[in-house]
Amino acid sequence: MDGKIVNNDVRTRSHAIQTSYQGHTQEVCGLKWSGSGQQLVSGGNDSLLHIWDLSMASSTAAPGQNQWMYRFEDHMAAVKALSWCPFQSNLLASGGGDNDRCIKFWNTHTGACLNSVDTGSQVCSLLWNKNERELLSFHGFTHNQLTLWKYPSMVKIAELIRHTS
Repeated sequence: MDGKIVNNDVRTRSHAIQTSYQGHTQEVCGLKWSGSGQQLVSGGNDSLLHIWDLSMASSTAAPGQNQWMYRFEDHMAAVKALSWCPFQSNLLASGGGDNDRCIKFWNTHTGACLNSVDTGSQVCSLLWNKNERELLSFHGFTHNQLTLWKYPSMVKIAELIRHTS
């Protein structure tokens, strides 16, 4: 809740690897490693999204010394839905809370926002299809739906709307 991220490897006795990821001013509510394990994305209640590159991290850095590679301020609500694309390693999808309702797509090599789609309700989770160019979004307030999107057109393929909360 203090906005700090501690990287641990519980397979070793001294498991704290990097303890200086500090970029959020509020609770960190989303974390996801890239498929290569070289980048970590963090989303927070402060509506911020950070891309951390392992090559820029230092286990001996003083608190606050590990610097993010990119800091995105485009979401208008908490960011907890994060998903790395399985067929394009530098593509990240992020989803914002109720005051945002958007899925945004990021090029993590350039820092560019590639697209933003208003979903109509808070985005709670995102999951890429490993076999097709599709993205499944899980939603909370107000519609509590699951939506399957065709990527990159973001045309809705299917929507499941029977959840009540």
